[in-house]
Amino acid sequence: MSPYTYRPLYGGAYYDPAPAGGQVDTLLLYPSPGRDGVPAGTAGPAVRAGAGRYTFNLPDVPPGRYWLTVTFVPSQGAAPVTDQSVRLDLPLGLGVVTSPENVAKELGVPLPLDAEQRDDLLTAIRKAQADVVAYLRQPIVPQLVTRPALTPWAAEEDLDDVDAWPFDVDDQAQVAAYRQRDDGSYDVDFLVGLDGAANEAIVRYVTTHAAESERLRPGGVGSTGRRVSSVSAEGQSISYESAPTPGQAGALPTLDSLSQWKMRLIAKMGGPVRPPWPYTSHRGR
Repeated sequence: MSPYTYRPLYGGAYYDPAPAGGQVDTLLLYPSPGRDGVPAGTAGPAVRAGAGRYTFNLPDVPPGRYWLTVTFVPSQGAAPVTDQSVRLDLPLGLGVVTSPENVAKELGVPLPLDAEQRDDLLTAIRKAQADVVAYLRQPIVPQLVTRPALTPWAAEEDLDDVDAWPFDVDDQAQVAAYRQRDDGSYDVDFLVGLDGAANEAIVRYVTTHAAESERLRPGGVGSTGRRVSSVSAEGQSISYESAPTPGQAGALPTLDSLSQWKMRLIAKMGGPVRPPWPYTSHRGR
């Protein structure tokens, strides 16, 4: 089984049923967009991991693309509703920001993929990710760090805010989940580092460049080589399509499009010494 964090969508907006007495009940995995027939797997009920985030333990199913139907009760006494907005590529936890299925659709390769196609596309994804990591000078897959028995700075703090916790790290961080202990403290899971899978620009770059590398690789998945625009009747001449220049519609994104997330090699100037909290409002961030 693998954990999957689900965010309920209700009335076109992300919604948290728990404060209103609701709950997230059942998740169904379907192997086709129609979400009909016998589900490939079920999971539930979900465990609330934080505000608006619920964790399902997914069943073991074959790798591939699945279309989800999630049933939840939005508030106490209300009728159950279903959310069919989620599509999921399994397995999770491969350390990549996109999936072989996303690259296959970019190439026009029909699903499902066989084992060899999946392995080739994962290799292309990891090569494209390596280029992004080298350019940004930082990993694009965050590290999960758990800190036990933490107490928030104040009772009224938003526990989904990383600044609510005595956790200081010289990197981007966000709260992934928290669990209350019997003594009132919390075990808190933090995601530390740049979360490339949540960054649409990074996902697009990796997906399109992985697809293009496979398209041009001899024997690659969906390989067509250079795109042919025309061939003479006698086969004596061939014209090739010219690739769009950067900035034109249909052009591949360039590494420069990711420059705002590039790690800057600038040392932070030291500030004045502050007394420790609670003698000042400064909390070390």
